[in-house]
Amino acid sequence: MMKRIGVFGGSFNPIHNGHIALARQLRQAAGLDEVWLMVSPQNPLKQGRTDLLDDQLRYLLARLALYGEEGIVASDYELHLPRPSYTWNTLQHLRADYPDCHFTLLIGGDNWQGFHRWYRAEDILREYQVVVYPRSEADIQAVSADDSGRVTIVKAELLDVSSTMIRQYVHQGRDIGRLVPAVIAPLVRRLYQLQQ
Repeated sequence: MMKRIGVFGGSFNPIHNGHIALARQLRQAAGLDEVWLMVSPQNPLKQGRTDLLDDQLRYLLARLALYGEEGIVASDYELHLPRPSYTWNTLQHLRADYPDCHFTLLIGGDNWQGFHRWYRAEDILREYQVVVYPRSEADIQAVSADDSGRVTIVKAELLDVSSTMIRQYVHQGRDIGRLVPAVIAPLVRRLYQLQQ
């Protein structure tokens, strides 16, 4: 029987409680066996970032944060693929390396609105299921306009937390205890303080 895997990519700079809560909801709502939080290298559409922590450190934080979390896995798979990192290439490599798995792409409504600019976007829609979690009413309308039959909307409760907020809190010396899993909070503080 094919294992159903959701691919939830991101920089996870750093991973936070919102990512984990969302992954739990998407796994349940989309009927997935597992969600792989795919730690991504530099996004081809976001070149020139200077606040991105080293790839392996972001992966380490994700692994520590997800320790013991049923059905949610930190993955460094994409970090070992040729650059630039395109979702189409990642999905094709995953399909070849894990023939017993069925992969579904999980993306936010904000990413869906720019999806037409993604490398081989039409091929992704033709060959893979896409689950979109809207962040706004505009996102819902944008997804509803798709007529490929390959896109599903999953309404998820999104926590008011972002990686940008966490980096700002660290730089301001504010408490991040409610924003990230307790097991990684001291390490997040230290790593992002060193980055200043």
